[in-house]
Amino acid sequence: MIEDELLKWRFKCGSQEALARIYNKYLDYLLTLAMALLGDRGMAEDVVHDVFVSFARSADDFKLHGSLRSYLTTCVVNRARDQIRTSQRRDKKLDKPDFACGDSSQPDQLVICSEQAQRLNRAVAQLPVDQREAVILRIKGQMRFKDIANLQGVSVNTIRGRYRYGLGKLRSILDHEVEK
Repeated sequence: MIEDELLKWRFKCGSQEALARIYNKYLDYLLTLAMALLGDRGMAEDVVHDVFVSFARSADDFKLHGSLRSYLTTCVVNRARDQIRTSQRRDKKLDKPDFACGDSSQPDQLVICSEQAQRLNRAVAQLPVDQREAVILRIKGQMRFKDIANLQGVSVNTIRGRYRYGLGKLRSILDHEVEK
């Protein structure tokens, strides 16, 4: 937290090193979050890139009194929403999520992990966007319900419901696949 405050101050003063440190510190987290929301690595990279370009250009007008991580997360989520809306307008489905699997050098473990990741990706892609966002922000983004509610502009109880229904639907989808 103290490091982020110092980075924000140095960034505001025009430090390129501060911008580079912010980028390196949050890149993996934001990319993972964008990939989970969008299901496409290329689109996720574009979203995160756009967020950092906009962020870099905002140095002169930058005024942030809260958490840098929350600010960047909000920016990524909003850009991802825009991408989803654009894709839906073009009738392009986001049904190929690309979650990374844990590192393993054993081929049989890689195959098992790949199959499990594909099943989970298909299940997550079937969730309604609001439920998918609540589940991903809570699990992958490690955000509190209150923060997700503020981000989505709804009540905490609504987010808890979306999260609960999303998890229930995931269980149902995955259980149904196992029964086949």
